[in-house]
Amino acid sequence: MNVFQLVQDRFKQALAKIEGAENAPAPLARSNRPEFGEYQFNGAMALAKMLKQNPRQIAQQILDVVELDDVAESLEIAGPGFINVKLKPQWLAKQVETALSDARLSVAKEPAQTVVVDLSAPNLAKEMHVGHLRSTIIGDAVANVIDFLGHKVIRQNHMGDWGTQFGMLIAHLQDKLQASEVATTALSDLEDFYRQAKIRFDEEEGFADRARAYVVKLQGGDAECKKLWQQFIDVSILHSEQVYKKLNVNLKHEDIMGESAYNPMLADVVADLKQQGIVVESQGAQAVFLQELANKDGEPSVFIVEKSGGGFLYSTTDLAAMKYRSFELGADRIIIFTDARQAYHFKQAELVGRKGGLIKESTTYEHGPFGMMLGKDGKPFKTRTGGTVKLVELLDEAVERAEKLLAERESGLTAEEQKEIARKVGIGAIKYADLSKNRTTDYIFNWDTMLSFEGDTAPYLQYAYTRIKSIFRKAGLDAQTFTAPVIIEAEQEKALAVKLLQFVEAINGVSANLTPHLLCSYLYELSSLFMTFYEACPMLKDGIEEETKNSRLALSLLVANTLQKGLDLLGIETMEKM
Repeated sequence: MNVFQLVQDRFKQALAKIEGAENAPAPLARSNRPEFGEYQFNGAMALAKMLKQNPRQIAQQILDVVELDDVAESLEIAGPGFINVKLKPQWLAKQVETALSDARLSVAKEPAQTVVVDLSAPNLAKEMHVGHLRSTIIGDAVANVIDFLGHKVIRQNHMGDWGTQFGMLIAHLQDKLQASEVATTALSDLEDFYRQAKIRFDEEEGFADRARAYVVKLQGGDAECKKLWQQFIDVSILHSEQVYKKLNVNLKHEDIMGESAYNPMLADVVADLKQQGIVVESQGAQAVFLQELANKDGEPSVFIVEKSGGGFLYSTTDLAAMKYRSFELGADRIIIFTDARQAYHFKQAELVGRKGGLIKESTTYEHGPFGMMLGKDGKPFKTRTGGTVKLVELLDEAVERAEKLLAERESGLTAEEQKEIARKVGIGAIKYADLSKNRTTDYIFNWDTMLSFEGDTAPYLQYAYTRIKSIFRKAGLDAQTFTAPVIIEAEQEKALAVKLLQFVEAINGVSANLTPHLLCSYLYELSSLFMTFYEACPMLKDGIEEETKNSRLALSLLVANTLQKGLDLLGIETMEKM
């Protein structure tokens, strides 16, 4: 049940009954003053301007025809013509009962679309580092939400497994193998392997020429060269998959669609664009001149799709990927997560793709840019020595820190239970600290804040969930099968019920705007309201009437179910004890 949508639809129906207001806007907003109601309709002022009438009189006309008796306890005109909507406690109670009995928490599935989500995309020449955290977990959370809404989600891990650096790496690998090393041993530390190859490329006589020759062979489909390349790719992917497992993200081997997969398409894409006159030769290269993105001097933006020497670029691969996703996969939406520095590139790519018919008119092309993870000094997050932080090491440190924190708390947990909870708390803390920030902004990485059991953190939300589960254990009740009629009397009960029914609004916001922080904010607000409700509305205290106790337990259980589902969509695990 989408309460916001329901109330807005009723106002739209009311406007249709007023002469001259059939197509008037129907702006509805959540009220920030609960004493005046839960929602506020603000359409009377705009309509009064259109009809040249008094806004309060227009508001009264709307009130005379709007049908909200089953939903609203009261409708009141305020100020210059706002209409405050106060929801009926009995109606809210019924909606809570319905959501509690539904595995989907009353979130209806949408008409299914095919949605391609391009996420993670590490460069297989190196181990995953902190820079890959955001593209992986933001993309995963958005994909989870869209999938939950009933769409067909195709994850695409656009791994960097092609390009000139692979000639250098293959040459170095071949030497290692000829010295009787096994590929997995030689590549056990990808960073070190890459460093060694780069030093040889820069300093060793003849090595750079061999590396360049390997690039030509690789691009030409040489079998021996491709075999070496495949060994490198297999070991690299194994590294990535270990990170995905630790991170608890839904990325599998079959989701990999690396840059190499598009190699056979590149020449045809460029030829097609040339034939249409979209690509022209410029200083030996093949380029598109985009007047739409011209600078202040009127000079068009240049998008090169083929180098003067005949090699292809990321831009060509992205156009091929666009065509494949739109036409072969039948995407209604293409969503790509990369850092904000590539935003301009994807604007260019979409313009070229649309001009050249490489994407269906009906397919949306959505780039989800994100900011950087920064250290306490406000600079890009690095090791103490200034090196790149390996993602796997960051995750391991998070778990270690969580273990120490949990060891300091009285819990009665076994060592094994503590270890498992530390894993969930540590990984959850890192993910939530990132996901809870607006995607487009940079954020400061801070261990103490993210692992705190107070404030807007994963441990706080995980604790709220376990607290509810402990209430049920204390009451000797089975949370899996518990159900009871809901009675809403106290203001804290009503505030909690209203927030519970806004889950779908948060979910829809994530899907539409590609912003997981909306779901994080919702879950934090829900947990905070539960804590307020818990203090004001006792459940297991002596003297509480049975029906009041059961009603409050039912409300609490829906909070737990909503927290668990919301955190699960974010890729964060919950636990029964903490």
